[in-house]
Amino acid sequence: MSVDSGGSAGLMPAAFFGHGNPMNALEVNRYTAAWRAFGEAVPRPRAILVVSAHWYINATAVTAMPRPRTIHDFYGFPQQLFDVQYPAPGLPELAEEISDVVHPTWVGADVDSWGIDHGTWSVLVHAFPDASIPVVQLSINADKSMEYHLELGAKLAPLRERGVLVVASGNVVHNLRGMNWSLKDDGFDWAQRFDQDAKERMLTAPTEFATLDAHADYRSAVPTPDHFIPALYLAGLAGAAGDRSTAVLVDGYAYGSLSMTAYTLGLDCGQTAETAGAAQAPAGVPPDGSNI
Repeated sequence: MSVDSGGSAGLMPAAFFGHGNPMNALEVNRYTAAWRAFGEAVPRPRAILVVSAHWYINATAVTAMPRPRTIHDFYGFPQQLFDVQYPAPGLPELAEEISDVVHPTWVGADVDSWGIDHGTWSVLVHAFPDASIPVVQLSINADKSMEYHLELGAKLAPLRERGVLVVASGNVVHNLRGMNWSLKDDGFDWAQRFDQDAKERMLTAPTEFATLDAHADYRSAVPTPDHFIPALYLAGLAGAAGDRSTAVLVDGYAYGSLSMTAYTLGLDCGQTAETAGAAQAPAGVPPDGSNI
């Protein structure tokens, strides 16, 4: 493998994406342009392992089917979004490889129940639009602690040496009940405070990222942990790397209570010239009923 523009020879980068509104899959804006720039800069992976906020279950599992289905796990959006397909192949043998590298943590193999959810494909349609790279998802175990997820992220580090691109997808700040569709490109004061402190932690002390649950704004920023936890996987990988090669890919806010911040590890893509903000909200859909 060649040396990438910000990483080391033989070591695949990693990333966390704030995916936000699934309508981003259909739009070109500053966030989707950054996702595309990431995909163009990264060495071609053997496979992509995604930790998505939208596979939040009571187990630790990986998809192990040869042809994962595209899952449209949201409500109230236009048919054009439900028509999106991301027909990437799976890589069933990667399930055993993941199980080996994280041992003794138990990881189950899901051969038929999940697939590629919108937390994954809404980003990958921009980063890797030809859908030719195998995609495997790792579930978020809802029964486990923040420290468990941070440590599991660190355990995935050997996969970076084997051509696997580890991607986490969620939103560091994600409060659907607090959303205001009219605040398309703005964040409430508490959202900005939490996101800025999370940013400092990710860039300077990633192994302490899990302690953000003690932050004064945590309950407002993270009313449920599903979208926050994926960032712990990148923080774990950054801690395992023992260096300071984590960088902000793009940042910003949407609808008052979403942070769109994305990070890279081992790859600096620079800044995108696109200035348009987050995707337009669907008309008449209550934010907390949309499952974004």
